[in-house]
Amino acid sequence: MSKTAETEGALETRGIEQVPDHERTARTRELFPTWVGANISVLLLTMGASLVVAYHLNIWQALLVAIVAPVVSYGLVGLIGIAGKRGGAPGMALSRAVFGQRGNLLPGSLIWVARWGWETINAVTGAYAMLTILDIVFGIGANSVLDMVMLLAFVVATFAISGLGITAVQKCNKYATYLFGAFSVLVLGYLAVHTDWSKVLDHSAGSTAAVITGIGMIAAGGVSWIPSAPDFTRYLPRTASSRAIVGTAVGGAGVVVLPMVLMGAVMAVATPDLASAADPVSFLGEILPTWIAVPYLLIALIGMLLINAMSMYSAGFTAQTLGFKVPRHWAVSVNAVISLVFGGVLMLVATSFMGSFIAFLSLLAVAFSAWVGVFGADMLRRTEYDGAAMADTSRTSAYWYRGGFSPASVAAWAVGLVAGLLFTRSDWFTGPLAANNVIGEYGLGWVATIVISGLLYLVLPKPAVRSVAGEKGAGAVSDDTPERVTAGA
Repeated sequence: MSKTAETEGALETRGIEQVPDHERTARTRELFPTWVGANISVLLLTMGASLVVAYHLNIWQALLVAIVAPVVSYGLVGLIGIAGKRGGAPGMALSRAVFGQRGNLLPGSLIWVARWGWETINAVTGAYAMLTILDIVFGIGANSVLDMVMLLAFVVATFAISGLGITAVQKCNKYATYLFGAFSVLVLGYLAVHTDWSKVLDHSAGSTAAVITGIGMIAAGGVSWIPSAPDFTRYLPRTASSRAIVGTAVGGAGVVVLPMVLMGAVMAVATPDLASAADPVSFLGEILPTWIAVPYLLIALIGMLLINAMSMYSAGFTAQTLGFKVPRHWAVSVNAVISLVFGGVLMLVATSFMGSFIAFLSLLAVAFSAWVGVFGADMLRRTEYDGAAMADTSRTSAYWYRGGFSPASVAAWAVGLVAGLLFTRSDWFTGPLAANNVIGEYGLGWVATIVISGLLYLVLPKPAVRSVAGEKGAGAVSDDTPERVTAGA
């Protein structure tokens, strides 16, 4: 990203306000390592193993899942990311134009809370990676005190990166991409030589329903990034290629998801316990030789740091849109403390990490998808966002609508959310419609949420879309700026 007045130092100072056109000098190719970094997690190995052990898929079916899942989920990430270049603001700030100044507090609060869980899962995984390295290299066994020390170290490092801002996050992602790519090739080479391929290839095929369920499970992780997509595209110029935004999201995710899911599937043939391990990363020390396992875990650890840094970076914006009157880097600290507390509980109490993760993932996807359906449908009719109206949280805002709410958006979001939960089945929660229909059987509650909320928003009467022609700078409306109002559907 090119340096600007707001980003040229070590600390990014810009918050949720619209980025002026003269500062929007980023390039779409810089998004590629961003979405690579968003997926460098050993949890993908464990999920790949689950495809073989829990869903009984063969290697070719696992390959299909590994290809389709990132195309579906990160295709949506890229499409919603287009709103960032249109509006030059974070996703939850742009969301004010869709839901209204007060209405936006409803999905914003839920997404913010859901991020607590996502960041907790990643923090715990990172702590486990550090514990595994200590065990392999120094023979230091884990205990409750050491668990908490490693968790604290991980959260502090995450806060430091995310607090610095987008330049720090993108630079770290760039170098992590090169390192991770090199060592992934090394691991793939080792597996190719030492794997009993006859056993892998002779594995019987699973059902079509299991394949669809596997796609839904892997894709659900990508869905959690959709509301954050504009956060990383808001520095792009308005003329940036929409196709390139989508392509870099799908490509960046795919080059990580595909090999890691396949590696997990191959590893599961020899080590089926991988799919249900209480500690999701220690198995790498058992399967791989030390000279590969240690550097690979270190790189994966960096990747998990970056995942959490990106999530906390976006969470800081979400907190600001909810009314926290603090700089973004201080808003990030709230999520850091929460992930530390929840992570401690998970490490000390939970008996099945992977079971808890998949159950959480299914509910997380539904929580994000209700917003995605409404926001994505709104993008079909809105091509501009009024920066002054987004910043104005009073009754004078063009995005005040009716009492601060857009009735169509809030209603579609609420109905979609409830409907999605009705179709969701997990270890923690099973909706009443989850067992008696194909959507529930296939674990696609988040898909139902997007479709229902989006279609309902399209058919409901909506307030007029107020857009600004001839915008100046950050898009604020001035006395001599003409306005045009487009009637809603």
